[in-house]
Amino acid sequence: MSNFDVIVLGSGPGGYVTAIRASQLGFKTAIIEKENLGGVCLNWGCIPTKALLKSAQVFNYLKHAEDYGLSAENVDKDFDAVIKRSRGVADGMSKGVQFLMKKNKIEVIKGFGTLKPGKKVSVKDEQGKETEYGADHIIIATGARSRELPSLPQDGKKIIGYREAMTLKEQPKKMVVVGSGAIGIEFAYFYNAIGTEVTVVEYLPNVVPVEDEDISKQLERSLKKAGIKIKTSAEVTSVDTSGEGIKATVKTAKGEEILEADIVLSAVGIKTNIENIGLENVGISTDRDKILVNNYYQTNIPGYYAIGDVTPGQALAHVASAEGILCVEKIADMHVEPLDYGNIPGCTYCTPEIASVGLTEKQAREKGFDIKVGKFPFSASGKAKAAGTPDGFVKVIFDAKYGEWLGCHMIGAGVTDMIAEAVVARKLETTGHEILKAVHPHPTMSEAVMEAVAAAYDEVIHL
Repeated sequence: MSNFDVIVLGSGPGGYVTAIRASQLGFKTAIIEKENLGGVCLNWGCIPTKALLKSAQVFNYLKHAEDYGLSAENVDKDFDAVIKRSRGVADGMSKGVQFLMKKNKIEVIKGFGTLKPGKKVSVKDEQGKETEYGADHIIIATGARSRELPSLPQDGKKIIGYREAMTLKEQPKKMVVVGSGAIGIEFAYFYNAIGTEVTVVEYLPNVVPVEDEDISKQLERSLKKAGIKIKTSAEVTSVDTSGEGIKATVKTAKGEEILEADIVLSAVGIKTNIENIGLENVGISTDRDKILVNNYYQTNIPGYYAIGDVTPGQALAHVASAEGILCVEKIADMHVEPLDYGNIPGCTYCTPEIASVGLTEKQAREKGFDIKVGKFPFSASGKAKAAGTPDGFVKVIFDAKYGEWLGCHMIGAGVTDMIAEAVVARKLETTGHEILKAVHPHPTMSEAVMEAVAAAYDEVIHL
């Protein structure tokens, strides 16, 4: 039996980052992966979807070339080529992780890992051969998959999840997207942009329901303007797949209606991959589909840890990476502070993009804060107008008493690259006045942050 200091089970953005940090800290490290290095994020999630979205964005630019004083004739898309490019980007990123494993002298063990008592993992390879490995510390990072609803059993053909949505053989003429979180909205935008007729069905009253209400309303307006049909406070109760396409029964406040389409994309959240990995063999505690851990990701059994989607924190790639780094640094007896889950940025990469961190206006009021709220529309931004992307705004929320930056919410072009300013500022406990006095470059999209803060303090110049 091979022995290691650290074994990581799963190689997604939580697992492979954890393994690299462990190796950097001098631990003899192994990583176990049953499929492709990089996990869902690099192979079937974050990265390939951004490649698809970029193709859609470029296609949209070409169709509107005249808006920029240019001419582009006979513009069309090649659906197969778009999918192929996305897969190529994903493959390249996965190969990059392979390089990082070699560079950091991490042993990659291919196969399905099952936890055993006594700090051991049994790995079954493709030939069915089982090999046992031991380690002082075993870190579970097995991630999650598309969740299935009883009314939407995925068959991979007519009722699909995100994996199939990235590799369809033919572009559907009509699609129903169930769920308007980041995954549902990104695919709705992509398919609509390349010519599919898309209807989004959301159970809650607003699309992207975790976002500030003003953001949700603006996105709904933008999506409708782009031709996407939106049905909120609606539920798909059944889907008939017996015909050539599908017939989805949708229950709304007005009653039931039937939506006909080629495909239904189920984007109603995720299900953690905690089955059959041996948690019960070891006695590791779980609750409602999550592995219970302390602030340093230790489970109730010494020597076993868990990070990423399988734990109760936000199911985001950057959260999993941060948790893994913190976990192994604690193992190495470094001084670490628990992760602040109230300062985690969230991003949705449709057009316009969404980025946010901290409290929404509603949450701030419910918590009893006396608040200052500022908004600055990109329609008043010289950079946004010049770029032809005036939709959206930046919204900031401050505690009126102490100037604490409680929340920042953005919708517009490129805002996912802007939100880090608010994250860092909140980490440093920066006040609104300090943001106002920090000179922002002109013309940029980012100066809208300064202008929104100025609006909160009744000092706005360009509005």
